[in-house]
Amino acid sequence: MDLNRRRFLTTAGVLSAPLALAGCGFAPAASKPSTGSKTITFTTWGTDSELAGFKTLIAGFEKAHAGTKVALNAVPYEQIFTNIDAQLQAGNPPDIFRVPYYTFGSYAGAGQLLDLSGHVPSGFQDRFTPQAWAAVQNGGKQFGIPHHTDTNVIFYNKTALDTAGVTSVPTTLDDAWTWDEFTAVAAKLKAKQPKNRYPFAYNWQGNGVTRWLNWLFENNGRFLSADLKTAAIDSAAGRAAIDFTKSFFTKQFVPRNDSIGSTTYAADDFANQTVAMVFSGAFAIPDTSKLKFEWASTFAPQKVRHGGDFGGNALVATKQAAAKADVIGSFFDYVTQEAQMRAFCAGASLLPTRRDLVSGGIDFTVRPELSKVSVGQASTVQASDSGQVASPNMSKIITVLKKELDTAFVGGRGAAATASAAAAGITTAVGS
Repeated sequence: MDLNRRRFLTTAGVLSAPLALAGCGFAPAASKPSTGSKTITFTTWGTDSELAGFKTLIAGFEKAHAGTKVALNAVPYEQIFTNIDAQLQAGNPPDIFRVPYYTFGSYAGAGQLLDLSGHVPSGFQDRFTPQAWAAVQNGGKQFGIPHHTDTNVIFYNKTALDTAGVTSVPTTLDDAWTWDEFTAVAAKLKAKQPKNRYPFAYNWQGNGVTRWLNWLFENNGRFLSADLKTAAIDSAAGRAAIDFTKSFFTKQFVPRNDSIGSTTYAADDFANQTVAMVFSGAFAIPDTSKLKFEWASTFAPQKVRHGGDFGGNALVATKQAAAKADVIGSFFDYVTQEAQMRAFCAGASLLPTRRDLVSGGIDFTVRPELSKVSVGQASTVQASDSGQVASPNMSKIITVLKKELDTAFVGGRGAAATASAAAAGITTAVGS
C-alpha cells in the first residue's frame, strides 16, 4: 500500500488528507490490553470502511470463541512499519499485523514471522487462488494469510470519452483493449481535449511503482528468475514494456507530473478532470461519491496476455507470538471463511482471495456494477507474478525500479539502457 492507495481523492469537497485512523473509532491502544494466552494484539491501518470491517470481524470472532479477545491497535500508515520494526527490535511486537504483499517478503525472509504450518485447518491453502497462496510463501512455508487483493483497472470519464469519439469501451475481459488499441484511444483523447488536459494518468507514484509490473506481466515478462535469485528484466519483454510506458511521456499522453517520483497523485488529476482516464484499484470506489462527473471502469490493456499487479494485504503473526499460535490460527481461519471474507471485501471495495469468491463474484456495497471489472482483472494475475512480488528483497527492488524507470520516463534514457541498469540494480538487491 502507498499514499495513492490511502488518499484516492484529494480535491476540494473530496477526501483531503490521509486518514487519521485514531479518529475512526479505534484509539491507538492507550491502555495496555490483557496479555493472557487468549488475548491477541493486532496492529493495522485502514480506511474507515476497512476498519469497520475489522471491528465486525473481531466482534464475530470473540463471540464464536468465548474468552478470546483481539486487541486492535489502528495507526496511520505512515507510522505503522516504523513502529513494527522498532517493536520487533525491542522484542515486544504485536501478535499479528497487516502487511502489503510487496513488504511481506522482507519480514518472512528475515525470520521475523511465525510459521503457520500446523496452526491452520487441514487443506487451508485450498481456499485460496494459486496466486494468492504464492504471495504468502517463503522457503516453501506459510508465513501469512492472503486476506484480500486488489489490482489496476481503468476508471474513465464518460463525457470525455464520448466527446473524443471513443464510443466503444470493453465490457468483458476478452475484449480488453490491446496495447495498440489503448494507444489509439489515448491519441483520440489527446487530439480532442484542450492542451491542458491529458488522456490518462498512471498510479505508479512512490511504492506504487510495483504497478508498472502490470505492463511487464502483460508482455509475459519477468523481473526475477523463477528461483527469485537473479534479475530477468533485461529481456525483449522487459525492454518493450519500458519502451511502451516511456512513450506515455514522449507522446504527452500523461501529465509531466505523472512520474514515479511525483508528489502529485494520479487520482488527483482524474478528480480534477485534468485526465480523462486513470489507472486505479477497487479500493478507491468508496471515495468517489462526490465526483462531479459520470464515470465507470473497464479492464486494463492486454498484450501477449492479460496481467495485473498483485496488490492488497496479508495478515501475518510475529515469531514471538508462538505461544498463542493456536488462537492466532483460529482467528486467521475465521477471517478467511467465505461469509467473513465476502462481507469484508464487499464493504471495503476490496477483492477476495478465496477461489469460490473469485469464481462466483462479489457485489461491492458501493457501485456494485463495477465489481465484475475488478474481480475479473484480479483473476488474470498468475502465481508466477505474485510469487516474484513476495521476494524477500522486494523493498530493495522497489528502490531500483523507482530510480531506473523514472530516469527513462523523465530523464529520457532509452529502454535498452534502462533495462540493463535495472537488471544490475536488481542483481545487487537480491545478492545483498
